[in-house]
Amino acid sequence: MPTAVCLGETMAMLTPEPGVTLDGAATLHVGIGGAESNVAVGLASMGLDAHWVSRVGQDGFGDRILSELKGHGVDVAGVEIDGARPTGLYVKLPRTETAPASVLYYRRGSAASAMSPALLDSPQVAPLLAKAALLHVSGITAALSEDALALLEAVLSRPRGGCKVSFDVNWRPSLWEGRDRSVLRSLANQADIVLVGKDEAEHALGTGDEAEIRALLPDPQTVVVKNEATSAIALGRSGEREEVPSLLVDVVEPVGAGDAFAAGYLSGVVLGLDEKSSLRRGHVAAACTLVVPGDHGPLPDAAALGRILACSDEAWAGASVSRHGFSLDGDAFRVEARLP
Repeated sequence: MPTAVCLGETMAMLTPEPGVTLDGAATLHVGIGGAESNVAVGLASMGLDAHWVSRVGQDGFGDRILSELKGHGVDVAGVEIDGARPTGLYVKLPRTETAPASVLYYRRGSAASAMSPALLDSPQVAPLLAKAALLHVSGITAALSEDALALLEAVLSRPRGGCKVSFDVNWRPSLWEGRDRSVLRSLANQADIVLVGKDEAEHALGTGDEAEIRALLPDPQTVVVKNEATSAIALGRSGEREEVPSLLVDVVEPVGAGDAFAAGYLSGVVLGLDEKSSLRRGHVAAACTLVVPGDHGPLPDAAALGRILACSDEAWAGASVSRHGFSLDGDAFRVEARLP
């Protein structure tokens, strides 16, 4: 079983009831949220030996994060507990009749913001990195603090061995106010695999054009450009191009779909699948998350997943996904993979 390590901050999440403003809320629901740990959960569900490396506070929020990730099959032995700094926190404000959905961050001075290059050499983390087939990071970490930026620079400059380093740009505008966003291009160009949404590339890289994105990032082996509900495109270093259309999805909640896509795609790469199969795997994982309220959607069973991934282009183009499951017609078979 290949080993994958995901590194980055996860926070506690507080959310009012749907449609209720924060000032009028009597109850806040507690959850957790973090791009890299979402990917770790997805990789674990895809059959990889998944680990999350980070720092949390010595508090109930930190305990909850560790407990939930362990419950999803993610190893957290590489997480440091900080007795002086708190676990980061954010408040997710649902859409109301008068305001769009939004997020309030309370992460300045968090335990994870104190991540530094020393974390890579800790007795718990160094052995994980030595055996990892994949190390996944994101641009979010670069904006947390100067120490966290130095950590990413160390990750991307150290010898790889047989490990691939993937970098999800994960543009968060509020984190980059007053900061030099050009650092994202520099970091991304040092990775083996880069994932970026076409819309976020406009802000982070200055263009949403796939050819221009690839030209700005000449060194990675593969750059994956995600066109939201349209398609995902893998651009190779030597001009290779593979595009796979997105599945037709009855969307319940979009949060977490990008991380699920990353987990599906990266698991395919690590398992030795070709680009088309890896992109399809990403779309399936994203679709499973889009049809549930939370950040993680259950996958079809192995047999159904195999038939979905192996179907013809015509059958793929006609596939649809809802909370009731997958519907795939073509080649004289039909797959129904129900989702709880």
